[in-house]
Amino acid sequence: MAASERAVVVGAGLAGLRGAEALREAGFSGSLTIVGGEPHLPYDRPPLSKHVLAGAIPAHATTLPHGLEADVDWQLGTPAAGLDRRAGTVRLADGRTLPYDRLLIATGTRARPWPNPHEGRLSGVFTLRGRDDAAALRQALEAGPRRVLVIGGGFIGCEVASLCRSLGLPVTLVEPGPTLLARVLGSRIGAFIGAIHEGRGVDLRCGSEVEWLEGEGGRLVRAHCTDGSRIEADVAVIALGAVRNTEWLDGAGLSADPGGVDCDGAGYVLDAEGHADPRIAAAGDVARFPHPLYDGRRVALEHWSHAVAQAVHAGRLLAGAPPDAAYGALPTFWSTQGNLVVKSAGLTEGADAVAITQGNPASGRFIALYGRAGRCIAAVSVDSARWLPAHAELVATGAPFPPEGAATDRPKGVELFEPGFS
Repeated sequence: MAASERAVVVGAGLAGLRGAEALREAGFSGSLTIVGGEPHLPYDRPPLSKHVLAGAIPAHATTLPHGLEADVDWQLGTPAAGLDRRAGTVRLADGRTLPYDRLLIATGTRARPWPNPHEGRLSGVFTLRGRDDAAALRQALEAGPRRVLVIGGGFIGCEVASLCRSLGLPVTLVEPGPTLLARVLGSRIGAFIGAIHEGRGVDLRCGSEVEWLEGEGGRLVRAHCTDGSRIEADVAVIALGAVRNTEWLDGAGLSADPGGVDCDGAGYVLDAEGHADPRIAAAGDVARFPHPLYDGRRVALEHWSHAVAQAVHAGRLLAGAPPDAAYGALPTFWSTQGNLVVKSAGLTEGADAVAITQGNPASGRFIALYGRAGRCIAAVSVDSARWLPAHAELVATGAPFPPEGAATDRPKGVELFEPGFS
């Protein structure tokens, strides 16, 4: 690969950083530019909802270490606004253009905002995605609000609610689904986790929905629910999921939509006709790809370990040193909610049965194994990480479900449940 070639990485997060490192490590010696919409060098996001909100570390201490040399051209604080594949250029929001011969798309996601922009701008209303978000929310929590309202019972919502309880703050979590984490884990397992949070003092309101936020003098004072109830709160955290950053690709002729940018099995981005563009790869939250462990179903994953592994794969691909096989790492995820640690391996989507194979939900420590069509497709551990690797192996190999010899600490055998996906 010629030293005169130019590589541009769009996205200065975890995937962009690790992809850039992999480019260099695989022998790319040309110019390397990293574009980021935020003014900060790449930083680690998981600590934001944990250590930063708790006040254990400041937001600026989350900057990621890296092995890149000083010759990298960092273009931070100005997001990409367009892509011209014919000219081979990335257009920035300030009008400048950056030429490329190799392009890595790693623009990730942003927090889904509150649907009413006016209400979303009230003082006391926060989302939590970036470093500045975490710093601002930490300051609000440190001031000792009378009540924190968390809207959304996904992983971030659960983490924030649990963190508030550890700080001694009253917190109400409103989730329109039947339980916490119902879309990810199903209502059966979600109910177990909800009971744990309620036991630690979270005012949990599942099957409820916030209709509008009321302010006085520009500051949040209460939330109104669709059932007519009101929640007095001066801090609200909007935890309604994420939006993939693909708008800048409009008009570029790529197969991209709000669900992500499509890649082939190797990792190259697909154009609108389904053909791979050998100059462009994608990695991280924004990349939608056929996963070999799930019959080639296209998935886009918002997992830390996935962002690293796929970015390394994509960086090597663009450097001309393609890996031996298509990318298909086993998806893994973790969430720390106070003293509760939830870890998973595999994807629960499409499961038709779930079994508690180790531990007991009543004790707050257990493993849930998910099956589909008689095969293991995912495992979730709740404060039981030591049991997860053996279950992850069952998932990685597509072992029969339920597995023989499971639940050695539960001699009466394994009972199967409906997962309860809504």
